[in-house]
Amino acid sequence: MTLFRADEQGLPEGHRKAPQTKAQRKRTLGVTLLVGSLVLAVGLAAVPSAYVIEQPGPWFDTLGTVSVPDPEDDTKKDKIPLITIEGTESFPTTGELDLLTVSVLGNPEQTPSWLEVATAWFDPSKAVVPLEAIFPKQESTEEREAANTAQMVDSQQDAIAAALTNLGYDVVVGVEVLGFTDDSPAKSVLSLGDVITAFNGTAVESVPQLRELLKANGTSTPGIVSFTRKGVAQEAQVTPMDVNGNIVLGIGAKSKYDFPFDVSIRLDDVGGPSAGMMFALGIIDKLTPQDITDGNHFAGTGTIDAQGNVGPIGGIQQKLYGAKKAGATYFLAPAGNCDEVVGHVPAGLQVYSVETLNDALNVLSFVEMHGEKSEAMNAKMGMLATCQN
Repeated sequence: MTLFRADEQGLPEGHRKAPQTKAQRKRTLGVTLLVGSLVLAVGLAAVPSAYVIEQPGPWFDTLGTVSVPDPEDDTKKDKIPLITIEGTESFPTTGELDLLTVSVLGNPEQTPSWLEVATAWFDPSKAVVPLEAIFPKQESTEEREAANTAQMVDSQQDAIAAALTNLGYDVVVGVEVLGFTDDSPAKSVLSLGDVITAFNGTAVESVPQLRELLKANGTSTPGIVSFTRKGVAQEAQVTPMDVNGNIVLGIGAKSKYDFPFDVSIRLDDVGGPSAGMMFALGIIDKLTPQDITDGNHFAGTGTIDAQGNVGPIGGIQQKLYGAKKAGATYFLAPAGNCDEVVGHVPAGLQVYSVETLNDALNVLSFVEMHGEKSEAMNAKMGMLATCQN
């Protein structure tokens, strides 16, 4: 019998492994790293994060059509104008005025994986946001959806008012009372549905304006509230109160309008107030004999009030990329969002800063005159504001 002595590798002498070459060691290391990476990737793809991802959502041309369910057949869709005007003459349009949306990937029930989050961090069109920033724990899904729907409805009414006011119509009738705080000093004289038309003799057209009038009155003396109740004009004295430094009546309210003809806006499954400016521009274009877009492709975003003031919105960077994806050449950005715009504009998109509805109309007029040379011409002439100046 022949005996074989084992070496340190546990193999008999004469059966030792040949040392690995440098190439073999590299190959082994590569395989190990690859397998480890695959295991890590699978793990990251499966483990939920505490974030959601904001990304460019659908866009809608306010001069175009939208799909709605066929009232006679739920399996079919009808196309109707996004903006419909009845009771007065409207005019054909040729360009595009896109409103933009932001879609959210994830919800409290299912958040994105860490792999999706890591990928989004390196995508300039996306934003990684803590879950609770979008879905507060104290707010239910139903409450959130109701709030978004209410904001959209108010935004549409404000846009109609802004557009018609810009065209010379008198549409604001006052501020409607929607509710009271428990300690409201106005509770004894005002009722739900009353419309406040003036305070101390000054006509009231918006909630912010009413706040300024209350501030000027102070809390030491009563003010005279003029209002209508079921069409009947009345007056009453109310002494405002101080709540954390704010002079208020302790009411919930919103602007009340009386439109001379019917303007309806149809956009299902989209909430929030950020489409206001684009709604207003679409209404003006349809009511104006001159085609104010002149066939050009605009996109934009911004809240609006009845006086035509444009306010900042969320998700501006995602909307910039959404506009680029939609094929827009020109973008109307609220001046209040300019800090977020600079450095995040996709190539080929001309961005103009607007504070009012008139600013936006001036951009449309300038582009009608200069076309795709508008950016270069504006750089020379300095007629329009951009987020760079």
